[in-house]
Amino acid sequence: MDTKTHLADLLTGALTAAVADGSLALTATPAIELERPRDAAHGDWACPVALRLAKEAKRAPRDIAQIIVDHLPQDDAIAATEIAGPGFINVTLSTAALAQVLVEAHTARADFGRGEPKGEYVQIEFISANPVGPMHVGHGRWAALGDSLALVMEHAGYEIQREFLLNDEGNQMNIFADSVAERYLELLSQPFDEGAIGYKGAYIKDIAQQIIDAEGASWVNKPADERRAYFRERSYEQVLNNTKAICDRFGVHFDEWFSEHQLHVPDAQGKTPIEHSIDELREKGYIFDEEGAVWFKSTLFGDEKDRVLIKKDGVATYFAADVAYHDNKFKRGFDRVINIWGADHHGYIPRMMAVVAAIGYPDKLEILLGQLVTLMRGGQPVRMSKRTGEMVTFEELMDEVGVDAARYHLVRISSDQQLIFDIEVAKDQSANNPLYYVQYAHARICSVLRKAAGLAADEAADIDAVTAGLIADTPPDFTLLSDESEIALMRKLASFSETVERSARDRAPFRLAHYAEELAAIVHQFYGRCPMLVPDDPALTAARLYEADAARWALKTVLALIGVSAPTKM
Repeated sequence: MDTKTHLADLLTGALTAAVADGSLALTATPAIELERPRDAAHGDWACPVALRLAKEAKRAPRDIAQIIVDHLPQDDAIAATEIAGPGFINVTLSTAALAQVLVEAHTARADFGRGEPKGEYVQIEFISANPVGPMHVGHGRWAALGDSLALVMEHAGYEIQREFLLNDEGNQMNIFADSVAERYLELLSQPFDEGAIGYKGAYIKDIAQQIIDAEGASWVNKPADERRAYFRERSYEQVLNNTKAICDRFGVHFDEWFSEHQLHVPDAQGKTPIEHSIDELREKGYIFDEEGAVWFKSTLFGDEKDRVLIKKDGVATYFAADVAYHDNKFKRGFDRVINIWGADHHGYIPRMMAVVAAIGYPDKLEILLGQLVTLMRGGQPVRMSKRTGEMVTFEELMDEVGVDAARYHLVRISSDQQLIFDIEVAKDQSANNPLYYVQYAHARICSVLRKAAGLAADEAADIDAVTAGLIADTPPDFTLLSDESEIALMRKLASFSETVERSARDRAPFRLAHYAEELAAIVHQFYGRCPMLVPDDPALTAARLYEADAARWALKTVLALIGVSAPTKM
């Protein structure tokens, strides 16, 4: 039984005893809730039950709190109790109780903080960059946010599916193909139409040159429509492969790359998935025809106006594809769907919420919006790539700062805030760089553990194997851990599972970075105040190494949930 549950049971018992002996007049004993005090000086847990009981018990909350405390039995887990404010019961845990988290971390290792299965199957769709060009830095933010959210939700007990929607349908694909085709002709000194080049980036010339390198001038004299069809598929495949390679390098691995094109392909009945979804909505009374177009009654679900699904010319709108796509999602069995979009899609949310409610899944779609990323270098805005003179691509950012720094700095600020990404800070090898500060805390512990095992402090070694032979499974004497930094470290470790739970529940993986930095600060303080190797006191050495290794597992785990490595030496 964990300490929180044990404490709740003790308070429940005290309240029950107070009712039984007539100290409190209550018809039933309410469930005990515990929360963390905002100020650590107020103890480890606060219980507000006395405030809830005041009306029924016809007593002042502080009086009720005192009665409950008076009925608490002696218990090794409780060091002190205090009645605070309007009637909170604040409980300070004993060192023995606090130290149980060290055993949990040592036993659970990479599973430290893992929650019980939630029984909820959640899809997270993120990035979904148009397959007509390179990924920009904003896509990198969605990649970091989406994957870290998936990781922490998995750790909290959800079953997760990661999905990338490929917007590979519509006129943009023809414009893309024409752009490559005209650059192909230009590079071969053939007549070309500059006005047909809708995508102007240097990458278009790169794609065209690669076609020349592979196939020469074989497409110069082919019919324009045949050339367009071939260039469309070949160029799309090239951009898609590059996108997949970048995601793989970034450590993001999708379970599904969903092609929008399949929503436009007729089945054996001659109907597309889009048409099937519209038919189903029509049967429910949510579709009407007007002026030759097909409309969805989105105003019935709170949208500001009804939306066109099929235009007068018979062409499906982008929204119609989204209707079929989300219909498809829920038919695949997801209990909840989370979409991560750029903030510029804010106005699109009401219609999507409306259609998901119409198809029968109200409150099952969540849309997270991410604000823009502004690149800085030493405090100065970075507007263009030095190499191309165009936008800085996500790949270029990774090239310069590395995957770890990119992932960490892109996720450490809440997605609803604009992110200022300073390249020089991300590259800095000092405490001024939050990632370096956290990773160094992990490396410091590893250095001490190697030294304790008789290895050189910087010697290459499997640190897990080192600790397996160094840290005993039998817990040491935790009463020796009395320094304020040792107590603070135990308290911080004890809040890790709650951090995981809240980060998953609130879809807020940036809290993982905040926790990592706070934990690292305590580890550095612990390292400075408490020598872990005390030659004349093996019992104290054993206790401190045990605590250090527990902190190592917490640091390693929280960094893994952000998608960042935990170096064993730096």
